[in-house]
Amino acid sequence: MFVRSYMTADPICISPDDNFHQAMHALRKHKIRHLPVLERDRLVGIVVESDLLSNQPSPATTLSLFEIYSLLESLRVRQIMSRPVYTVEGDCPLEGAACIMVNQKISCLPVMDGEKLIGIITETDIFRAFVEILGGDEEGMRFTLRVPDRVGELALIANRIAEAGGNILAITTSKVHEDGYGKVMIKETGSNKEALLQLEQGTGVEILDVRPTSRYEPRLFG
Repeated sequence: MFVRSYMTADPICISPDDNFHQAMHALRKHKIRHLPVLERDRLVGIVVESDLLSNQPSPATTLSLFEIYSLLESLRVRQIMSRPVYTVEGDCPLEGAACIMVNQKISCLPVMDGEKLIGIITETDIFRAFVEILGGDEEGMRFTLRVPDRVGELALIANRIAEAGGNILAITTSKVHEDGYGKVMIKETGSNKEALLQLEQGTGVEILDVRPTSRYEPRLFG
C-alpha cells in the first residue's frame, strides 16, 4: 500500500501573495482543510485551516467590522503559512507517511515527484486506508486472538479458517508482548462459527473476543 493510491492528486493550491480571504474562500469552496503554497510552481509552504482561524481577531476585539476586514485583507499567505514543509514521494509506503504525520504532529503531507507537487495525503486518507485494511465496511465475523510468537502460527490459523469454509477479509497483528504472545485480529465471512471456535483446541491460540460485524453507526448526543 503506497501513498500514491490514497492521495488526492492535483490538490487545490494557493500563492504566497494571496490574502487571508482568498485562502479561506478556497478552503470553504472546495471543502478542504489544507492548502499547499506554490510560488512559480515550487512548493514553498502549506496553510491549514487552523492557521487561518488562529490569525482571526478575537471575538472580544474592539475593532469595527470594516477594520477587521481591512486587516485580514492585508494579511498575506506568506505571513501565515508553515515552512519548511514535510513531504513524501508517491511510492512511499502508507505506514511510512502515517509515521511521519504522527511523529511530527501534522495532519497532511504534500506528495512530490522530484520537485513537482503531484498530490496531498491527509489524516482523513489515512483513516480511509485504515478502515479498508480492517475490513470496516464488510459484514462478517471478527475474531481477536492471543497467538504465540511462533513460525507458522498465522498459516495454521488461516488453514483452520479455510477448513471451516471461511474467507479472510482482513487480518492485522499487534507487536509481540514480553510473554511471547501477540494479538491477531481476523475478519472473515462464510465460515462455520462453531468450527472456528475450535481454534483453541490443540494450539496455543486463545480466543479473546468474537462478534459479528456490519457497518457501525455513531451514537448521537446533545
